[in-house]
This record gives sequence, C-alpha cells and structure tokens, in this order.
Amino acid sequence: MLDTGDLRTTAPTRPGAGRGAVPPDEPCDLVTVPARQGLEAVDILRLRDGVGPVLHDDAGATLGFLVPPGTAAAWDLPGSACTQTSGPADRSAGEPPVAGAGWVVPPDGTYETATDASRLRAALGEAARTIEALDRW
Repeated sequence: MLDTGDLRTTAPTRPGAGRGAVPPDEPCDLVTVPARQGLEAVDILRLRDGVGPVLHDDAGATLGFLVPPGTAAAWDLPGSACTQTSGPADRSAGEPPVAGAGWVVPPDGTYETATDASRLRAALGEAARTIEALDRW
C-alpha cells in the first residue's frame, strides 16, 4: 500500500468542478486499492469525466485516489482502505506527494479536483464486477 506518512495534499479546483472540488489549502484523503481494480476504475471514471489525481506505488501493486477530506471517516468498501492525510506537500513541481509513488493521473489539466467518493465507490464496484466476469472466461 502507499505509505502516506505525513502527507498533506491539495487538490486545486477548477471553475464548475463537481462534488469532488476541494479548496487548494485543504488536505485530501487517499483511497488505496489493488492496481488491477484501480486501473479499471480509472478508465471508468475517465469515460465519465470524474477522475481526480491518482497515484501508484513503485511496485505497481496499489493505486491511490485523492478524495475529499473526511472521506476516511465513513469509508468501508471491502478490499480498499482510506487514509486521512496531513503534513506538507508541494505538488507544484509535479512531484507526487507520497514517497515511493508516481502519478497515473497527475493533478493538472482536466483532472484537477479530488475524485468524488461516491463516484469512486461506484466505479470500484463496477471494476470489481468487470474483473470477476473476465476471470470467469
């Protein structure tokens, strides 16, 4: 899993951003999932224009979705974890805010806001069903 340590992330907002919009000085929580399910969810969310910044660990075993602060308090999706984050982070240089991680979806351009937690939950469920169906073949 991604080591969040003293991570404090910020998710800049864009005009007209949806429920995942987070003020730039607010920390985000981080939902981590197995890479296969996470990549499926990224594709699903990209198709629906609802993915925010996403990290991967160096080993490629997990993906981490930045979600609005407070998500961790109510997150209970089996097979995933949600961590509250705190501490300094500077993404202005494009560097991932977690040591030993890289960007799958960087926090710039179209994908500036944190991923909406309810949309992420739905996408992860759809991804799990897709993987299950593929594995039956």
